Amino acid sequence: MTVFHAAAGETPPADAVSPRDSTAEAPTSIARLNATIRDFVAQWGTVWVEGEITSWNLRAGNVFARLKDTRSDAQISIRIWSSVRARIPADLAVGDHVVAAVKADYFVKAGDFSFAVSAVKHVGLGDQLERLERLRAQLRQEGLFDPARKKPLPFLPHLIGLITGENSDAEKDVHRNAELRWPQVRFRTVHAAVQGDRCVPETLAALKRLDADPDVDVIIIARGGGDPQTLLGFSDERLVRAVAAATTPVVSAIGHENDHPLLDDVADLRASTPTDAAKRVVPDVGEQRALVAQLRARATTRVSQRVAHDIAQLEQLRSRPVLRDPDPLIERRAQEVWLLSARSRDTLGRTIDTASRRTAELRASLRALSPAATLARGYAIAHRDDGRIVRDAADAPAGTVLTVTVDRGSLRAVSEGEIEESAEAASGSAGGADARR
Repeated sequence: MTVFHAAAGETPPADAVSPRDSTAEAPTSIARLNATIRDFVAQWGTVWVEGEITSWNLRAGNVFARLKDTRSDAQISIRIWSSVRARIPADLAVGDHVVAAVKADYFVKAGDFSFAVSAVKHVGLGDQLERLERLRAQLRQEGLFDPARKKPLPFLPHLIGLITGENSDAEKDVHRNAELRWPQVRFRTVHAAVQGDRCVPETLAALKRLDADPDVDVIIIARGGGDPQTLLGFSDERLVRAVAAATTPVVSAIGHENDHPLLDDVADLRASTPTDAAKRVVPDVGEQRALVAQLRARATTRVSQRVAHDIAQLEQLRSRPVLRDPDPLIERRAQEVWLLSARSRDTLGRTIDTASRRTAELRASLRALSPAATLARGYAIAHRDDGRIVRDAADAPAGTVLTVTVDRGSLRAVSEGEIEESAEAASGSAGGADARR
């Protein structure tokens, strides 16, 4: 820096006045002040600080961010040059709890005061997030995130169970947006702590109570946005497993779009915000009315088209000659019926005549073969008292009582035994003569 020395009795140039020696009559220059500040802060060296990342902007490979004190509102600006980014965790984001090695850096030209970062690492929350990622992988392997096990939400729930903080903005958002979409919607709200040590046990108790209520059709767990530390309760393994085991569909509406607790993965539906949960659980009455009107109009059009088509078909059928003047068709059919009837009568008559002749022939044959016809020709049948017919003379020894059947009636006779052949022949000839007489 160029320093000009004033002559005796003259006001020294501003660059020549040290900031600690400046007065209203002899002020120092801004360049001298900024240079003094730069030289002073340069003596601090590197300092390790702990804080929460509240902003993170990447420009031209460099990061311009802010760190906030974890116990107060105090903040500092930090710069991470591109050469340093390769040595720090790649997953740093807003909300992370970190410790950083910073060195004060004062830009003389612009008068900006910031800290250059040479090292950053997760602390506290970073370890917890690492454990949560391991738990996430375990639960995914167990199938708790499988879409196939997620239960569908009812189209129009009669009663919605809501778990949220008392008098919270999340509760107001859910009620307001749900009632705007469907004014008759009803809620059963159970208040629970949404952060801190009471968060998990109170949320578990509320979930158990609403899941056991048969009137509750769907359960919404809602909380407004927050830093990852305040949302850790909604990644608790006990709560996640309880939601997976619930019989009632559960909707997760935790934080904002970028927040992603484990509850989002296991819930039957993940809503980006409490407002989004209300919109996805309850249908819009206006949209449903418009849909009903559209379906009615479509049904009316289809029915009208079908009726018009059927009328046209009927008119086409009525215009056909056979329906316009059916008498000729009936007359032709009547002639055919008469001819078929006459043919049937002739055929049936011939069949009956043939059958009658055949029956007469069979009757004559039967009569010719009948034993009665044999008896009529002069033959007789002799049988003993036991009913056996005598076919051999030896069957009727002398003294055997016989019954002789002739053409008309029967007579009793007593056998005198078998006769000689010659006598039998002579007797037979005499008997034949007698029979002829």
